[in-house]
Amino acid sequence: MAKTKTDPNYKVIAENRRARYDYAIEDDIECGIVLQGSEVKSLRENSANIAESYAMVEDGELWLTNSYIAPYEPAKTWGHDERRKRKLLVSKKELARLWNATQRKGMTLVPLVLYFNHRGIAKMKIGIAKGKKTVDKRATEAKRDWNRQKQRLLKEH
Repeated sequence: MAKTKTDPNYKVIAENRRARYDYAIEDDIECGIVLQGSEVKSLRENSANIAESYAMVEDGELWLTNSYIAPYEPAKTWGHDERRKRKLLVSKKELARLWNATQRKGMTLVPLVLYFNHRGIAKMKIGIAKGKKTVDKRATEAKRDWNRQKQRLLKEH
């Protein structure tokens, strides 16, 4: 099913917009995320941050580290730790591919988007990325500026 704006269940919770600026994304993969009940309720209120987080393969499992999910106020007694490591769910074949990609020089796993899919299940899109150098960042910025200027010129005429 297509992810459309009319779908009531599809909802972007957190987006790592800086990732596309700091990294050259080579490939991305959608994976599930293991959450506690209070975390899901907090995500439904749009309170999460994945900007400083990263994913890593550890002991044959994929983990999301340093992501922030705000505490859910009604669940004070049985709440969750805001910055705990969360397990990401992928198939063994995809996990092997991710592990091989991270073993190459300069490659890392960067969370791109945390969202609820069309069935209302929390998913995360992870990118296999290589860090950009300052020169690459400047080139990307110059290209983006030129595209904006080109659109303005086309709109005027």
